[in-house]
Amino acid sequence: MEQIFDQMNSFFSLPFFTVFGGISTVVVIATALYSGYLFWQGVFPVLWRLGHGLSKRKIAVFADSQFVDLKAMLVDSGLFRGDNIVQISKESIDKAEDISLLLMHWDAYKDVLPKILPIKKDRDALIVYAPQDEGRIDPDSMDKINKKRNAIIVNLRGRLLNDVLSSMITTGYQRK
Repeated sequence: MEQIFDQMNSFFSLPFFTVFGGISTVVVIATALYSGYLFWQGVFPVLWRLGHGLSKRKIAVFADSQFVDLKAMLVDSGLFRGDNIVQISKESIDKAEDISLLLMHWDAYKDVLPKILPIKKDRDALIVYAPQDEGRIDPDSMDKINKKRNAIIVNLRGRLLNDVLSSMITTGYQRK
């Protein structure tokens, strides 16, 4: 057995294997460094924004009777903290001006859409929750919503949660 190991050792000690092993090591190290660079430039900023968004960003919810259900859905997901979810009444719409994620229940707040749209900045997200059983959005309002950046219309609760999470990622970055 020892003789076999000695033969293998002498075979792999040839100059070809030494050079090939050195080149392979350099290639592996360069690939690892480049992969780390790509991760740092591409994936890390997204994860950072998502983490920051989930822990600190506020969500303005324009809803009356649906507020408790919407807040419970967000909090029960385990992704959002309850104290980051703020209810905005029809009388205090200006309170949402500094909040970058706006969630609007369509049926309850469709009459104040003209007041909500001006406070939404281009970098903010507006998610309009319009369940199908509560009626359709009229074409004029649909056109107004469509003209805004980062505006989403959703009619399913599961999709709503996904859109809130996606909006946290896409709108969480501000250039300095």
